Amino acid sequence: MFRALPPATRALIIANIAVFLLQQVAGDAITEHFALWPLASGWFRPWQPLTYGFLHGSLMHLFVNMLALFMFGGPLERYWGGRRLVTFFLACVLAAGLTQLAVQVGHRAEPTVGASGGIFGVLLAFAWYFPRQRIMLLFPPIPMPAWLFVTLYALLELFYGVTGRDPGVAHFAHLGGLLGGALFILYWRLRGRFAS
Repeated sequence: MFRALPPATRALIIANIAVFLLQQVAGDAITEHFALWPLASGWFRPWQPLTYGFLHGSLMHLFVNMLALFMFGGPLERYWGGRRLVTFFLACVLAAGLTQLAVQVGHRAEPTVGASGGIFGVLLAFAWYFPRQRIMLLFPPIPMPAWLFVTLYALLELFYGVTGRDPGVAHFAHLGGLLGGALFILYWRLRGRFAS
């Protein structure tokens, strides 16, 4: 089943798993240098708005993100091609990281890790291009069209981000991945329309 995945999606999943295994061996050294630290922390480095997207805080965090990439990255790669998928994923990771930095200005908070910003961009793109595709939730097991799933998920992230009810999660980074994904898709459409 994993071998049936298109190559770019498979490579992104393998890269995330490999970096997670490296984290287990190298420990805090990886987090210190490659997680996304707030600007005021003294630990921030210019490469972190991209590298944090390949680190994960736990095996469950990694599993959920890679499951989503497995489910939604493959169809997008078959539709777009591998190069466009990887470019899009990295652009969403970057947009999510920059959003998180903006929200944390002046704070010395914990570092941010995880591919979730890129995953949220991939979710948005899947709903954009396959809006009527049915998605089955795990809890509760309710099927719904992709556009509704992503819309509800975005509203939930906004609620948690504004109210601060789930403080251990970078909700605004997730929203930044969604916004970055939408802007990137619109940019591609405009460039295609005027490139003649």
